[in-house]
Amino acid sequence: MAPGLSVNSLEFKLPDLGEGLTEAEITRWLVQVGDVVAVDQPVVEVETAKAMVEVPCPYGGVVTARFGEEGSELPVGAPLLTVAVGAPAGDGAAAAAQAQAQAPAPEEPAERALQSAAAEESSGNVLVGYGTAAAPARRRRVRAAGAVTNGTPKPAARPAPPLPSAPQELAGTSAAAGSGTLPRPDGPIPVFSPLVRKLARENGVELRELTGTGPDGLIMRADVEAAIAAELAIAAGPTAAPAASVTPTTSVTPTPAAAGAGTAEERYPLTGIRGLVADKMSRSRREIPEATCWVDADATELLAARAAMNAAVKQGEGHKISLLALFARISVAALARYPMLNSTVDMEAREVVRLADVHLGFAAQTDRGLVVPVVRNTNTRTTESVNDELIRLTESARDGKLTPGELTGGTFTLNNYGVFGVDGSTPIINHPEAAMLGVGRIVPKPWVHQGELAVRHVVQLSLTFDHRACDGGTAGGFLRFVADCVEQPAVLLRAV
Repeated sequence: MAPGLSVNSLEFKLPDLGEGLTEAEITRWLVQVGDVVAVDQPVVEVETAKAMVEVPCPYGGVVTARFGEEGSELPVGAPLLTVAVGAPAGDGAAAAAQAQAQAPAPEEPAERALQSAAAEESSGNVLVGYGTAAAPARRRRVRAAGAVTNGTPKPAARPAPPLPSAPQELAGTSAAAGSGTLPRPDGPIPVFSPLVRKLARENGVELRELTGTGPDGLIMRADVEAAIAAELAIAAGPTAAPAASVTPTTSVTPTPAAAGAGTAEERYPLTGIRGLVADKMSRSRREIPEATCWVDADATELLAARAAMNAAVKQGEGHKISLLALFARISVAALARYPMLNSTVDMEAREVVRLADVHLGFAAQTDRGLVVPVVRNTNTRTTESVNDELIRLTESARDGKLTPGELTGGTFTLNNYGVFGVDGSTPIINHPEAAMLGVGRIVPKPWVHQGELAVRHVVQLSLTFDHRACDGGTAGGFLRFVADCVEQPAVLLRAV
């Protein structure tokens, strides 16, 4: 330890992630206890109700403690980790120097981290509502000989398995190496990976009740699946044949139980994106008196126009135009004619607020659930620009990397449920918007074209609208204009 350098332990709390979010779930720790972290280095990946976020630590130094295991939820302001940083010694410099002289020096990476942190304890960068300029109120001294985890000395610069008293659980570590026994009830649970922990949580398996078959009692995926199979066998009654292998899924089907025992069931919490969707849909149905109208349209000419546009795109010079991008352009043109559908209703002021800019949301189904990314200022973009933004947002949605700002602020929503192979739908309006345009699948159907029966590509369009914002005449006019643009794309040229 350098002379004149003392060590402070700074507590980093879960910052305000914006958009009114009050909690987040830890999905993956990016650092271990004993790791050296730099200023603004991402230390944990959390999942909010709207996006996956990597949280950077504003301090540089050595990680001395982590709070919360992967899969647990923490409220905003709860401690995430503590970091030992260096600071110039003050009145107690002599005592600190004496203590340091009696203890072995830490390894070189930790030494460099503490010395660099002495010059700059934090980055000054902030997340929403979280500042790093002022030191936190809670401080404690850290022994110079090594990092401390919950009062237990640990080497500062070398990652090591936590003691049972540490406020963390490291996947793949054993509570008692070589013992093959279960960890203490209040200690960490040795689990092979976070995926195994997630599998157990989704199927209601208590990991503390399992004896792992892996090295040093490590709980493996096969151990969790065996426990799930045993529970299903018990629920099915004594006549059920034992299952050779079970692959649990998140879908739940009631299983007949023993006579008089009712039916087996599983429950899943409405958290994360699923919880947010539930809240928004319920609020929309409570507050918005919605109505739906629909019409069939001949999309043959629109498909031909798209093919001609994409044929003009040279290899490597851009993306091919999608049908969703064309429907976005048509929607913008229709909203210019019927602006009351690009609005929101303020019942407290008893006013309909008509919005000048069109921020077009589009429904996207991902592995994490339904999300609605927003294309900002769609009314000022070209078709190519809209297409590129749709592609970018879709890829971010699939990777779980959408930011809260990319998921909020929409004024009108486009819902392409035709990708699911269905013709029609009566979707719930994305509160607080006033309308949503739905597009079904495009399929060949018999159609009267120019006075003769022909096979044409037909699509069903639907518009769900807030009856407080407009009447059926406005909604019908909007939908009819959209259908005309689909059947004769030249109509769109007259509108722009």
